[in-house]
Amino acid sequence: MIIHLKWIPLMAKSPFYLCFFLLFCFHGSFAQSPYDVRDYGAVGDGKSLDTEAINKAIAAASAAGGGTVFFPAGEYLSYSIHLKSHVSLFLDHGSKLIAAGPEDGGRYDDPEPGPGNKFQDFGHSHWQNSLIWGIGLEDVAILGTGVIDGKGLSRGFYSTNKHWENIGVDARPYMWEGGANKAIALKLCKNVTLKDFTILRGGHFGILATGVDNLTIDNLKMDTNRDGMDIDCCRHVSISNCKINSPNDDAICLKSSYALGEARATEDVTITNCQVSGYDLGTFIDGTYQTNEADQVPDQEGPTGRIKMGTESNGGFKNITISNCVFKHSRGLALETVDGALLEDIVITNITMRDVTNSPFFLRLGARMRGPEGAEVGKLGRVSINNVNVYDADSRFSSIISGIPGHPIEAVSLSNIRIWYRPLPEGEIPNVQQDVPEYEEAYPEPQKFGVLPAYGFFIRHVEGISMENIAINRPGEEHRPAVFVEDVNEMSLGIQLDGKPISDDDVMKGDIKK
Repeated sequence: MIIHLKWIPLMAKSPFYLCFFLLFCFHGSFAQSPYDVRDYGAVGDGKSLDTEAINKAIAAASAAGGGTVFFPAGEYLSYSIHLKSHVSLFLDHGSKLIAAGPEDGGRYDDPEPGPGNKFQDFGHSHWQNSLIWGIGLEDVAILGTGVIDGKGLSRGFYSTNKHWENIGVDARPYMWEGGANKAIALKLCKNVTLKDFTILRGGHFGILATGVDNLTIDNLKMDTNRDGMDIDCCRHVSISNCKINSPNDDAICLKSSYALGEARATEDVTITNCQVSGYDLGTFIDGTYQTNEADQVPDQEGPTGRIKMGTESNGGFKNITISNCVFKHSRGLALETVDGALLEDIVITNITMRDVTNSPFFLRLGARMRGPEGAEVGKLGRVSINNVNVYDADSRFSSIISGIPGHPIEAVSLSNIRIWYRPLPEGEIPNVQQDVPEYEEAYPEPQKFGVLPAYGFFIRHVEGISMENIAINRPGEEHRPAVFVEDVNEMSLGIQLDGKPISDDDVMKGDIKK
């Protein structure tokens, strides 16, 4: 609003003009007041079900052409919440939206019919069985500094896995009849903003965004029991200033599944100023940062909590940057395409990793080929990784850059990288694999390769790789060479070991061409 200077003397002289001015300000600021969920019957005591009141407030805002649905301080117990176009949810400071459980007397929306294929799991194939969901929407937002607590959500596991029952994890691992497994699920939406709130125990996915265009995610905190956010088949995405703790699965995961019934790429994505970790569930939010529950990780390979592209890779990944991010007590960076897609034009810079539980870098082109028949093996190329510090990495897991026979990774550049490995536990003698299988069709994960014959880099089936200003610090006594190369064409190897140029004795060579 513009205040003309000529109004000031009039307001000073006449109470009428002053009252008119105040009325104008009040009307301009509050004519479209928020839709307070308490005005629609929400109680906010953490015991009463507020689902109906919340959805009424959203419907009212939508009927008026749009608006903000406001959650004042309080605890709102709810089943499925239906987002609508041109509506934002605002979680005020001190507010908590709690996912209800079976003991609360209701159920979530049933999962809608899926894409009609078996090329991705159940969790990626449905959206309505969620705490908050929207399909085919535009101009929606979830804002505010409140909390979304997925207390009643499932992590997407099933009763065949009894391990979770035995260790008494404080969250529901299994889908119950009428249950849900996602905190926020969005499909085929555009112009979406998620900002400032916290997710605790987000279920299988804290955020599942599939086929969303123009997506902004900023300043979120997540302390969750499986994936933090899965960005699947999305375009024009900005993820910034987020802190995500996810010991049991990936923190930020880009995917390109077949869940939309077609191969659609995830492309034009920036991830910047984010922190990812794998501390015990809940100890990130409470600030204790404990690391005692590694046996709760689904695949028993140690805490996850990383940034990854893949594993679902039908549509591909294009034009993506990752910058200024921190990894702590987590697995390393993973770039994977195994279902026939392209992964190309990726730039990663200014990364620090500390207490890395497997390979600092995992670049994998495979042939799992979970998708329609007739698809060809994909390609992975034009990847640049620069300015990375890795400290306290597990030396049993060298970095892996590996294609498969006849399908090499192409045009990879690594520069200005420092890696400090930690020694093996005293007395441990690892079972080193001298003949490493290709695992062409296997699920891509560094641990599947076992303890590799080199502790620094395992490079196989690569066409063009530049490694410049790479420094590797030995993990105490080590009998393996630093680098293994096989079936590599066009390679520059600018590596130093403990401050000295790498020697031929520190490189195990298979079929290599320079």
